[in-house]
Parts: sequence; C-alpha cells; structure tokens
Amino acid sequence: VIFATKPDVVVETGIAHGGSLIFYASLLAAMGKGSVVGIDVEIRRHNRVAIETHLLSHMIEMIEGSSIDPNVIAKLDSKLAEDKRGIVILDSCHTKAHVLAELRAYAKYVALDSYIVACDGIMKEVAGAPRTEADWKTNNPQAAIEEFLSERDDFILEEPTFPFNEGEICERVTYWPNAFLRRIR
Repeated sequence: VIFATKPDVVVETGIAHGGSLIFYASLLAAMGKGSVVGIDVEIRRHNRVAIETHLLSHMIEMIEGSSIDPNVIAKLDSKLAEDKRGIVILDSCHTKAHVLAELRAYAKYVALDSYIVACDGIMKEVAGAPRTEADWKTNNPQAAIEEFLSERDDFILEEPTFPFNEGEICERVTYWPNAFLRRIR
C-alpha cells in the first residue's frame, strides 16, 4: 500500500519500540521521498534514543501525547503542509471509542486515493479466546470503522489488491481485517 500510494508522509499512531517507524522510513527512502511522523502517549527514553540515533532518523519525527489530544493534533497540523500526500496507520489504543476518535481526527491527513488503516481489527474475531476481553466482540476497530463509514461518504472500505501473487490465496490472512479505508473524494 505504501509503495502503491507513494505518500509524502506516513503518520502512525502507536510507536511502541519504533520498529514500524524505521520500516516505513526505509520504504520511503527506497522510493526516494517522504517522511514519517509517529505519535504515542509515552515514548520511552531508550526507544526514543534508538530511533533518534538510527541511520534513517532524519526522516522521522515523533510527537508524545495521546493521539486524540487536540494539542497533539495541532502539533501534527503544524508539521504537515497541505499539499502532502498522506497515509495514516492507526495502531495505538484499539477500543471502539478511541479508534473512532482517531478516524475522525486523522481523516483530513489522508490524500485522495490513499488510505487510513485501523490495525488489529482481529479483536472482533478472537473475542472469547484466552487473554481477550469480554467486550471485544463490539469494542474493537472494526466497530469504529463501521460507525465512521456511516457518517462519511468520502471513504470506502477497500482491501488493497495483492501487487504480486503466484499462490492460490486471494484473501489476506491478517490481524487487520476490514482495516483499509480509501479516500475517494
């Protein structure tokens, strides 16, 4: 998806250890363009040091705070030019309320024909399994996506095509079912 959309910026909520920020930066570096902005409620010191000393650190900016805090969103606004093509990956708190708030706040950063991706919708599918919460059947990213799409007509749920597939599998095996929302206007 990142290669197909060729974004100027990848915005990711939920940094954790920073591996995905580095991965996205490496993809953009291979394409010769772009930057990454990561947002997390807590950026641990050792993770910040590891990211800031990485070879690709010049392509990465981090914002510490809740991804739905208006002050955090204002900081992101100040970093992004309006003409930037963006893709947004939501991978922080996976409750319905939080993901819905992120979808509403971050949709404006998604370029036409690009995506906002709400990760870990598999929660709905594994509800009731060991180490899950009882409310995951309804309190999950997929539920947030359904409500968001009922409010908007500028996004559609659209699974990206496989860019290369010699196998017989035509549906993804994923932790992110029903996660890809493409901006259509």
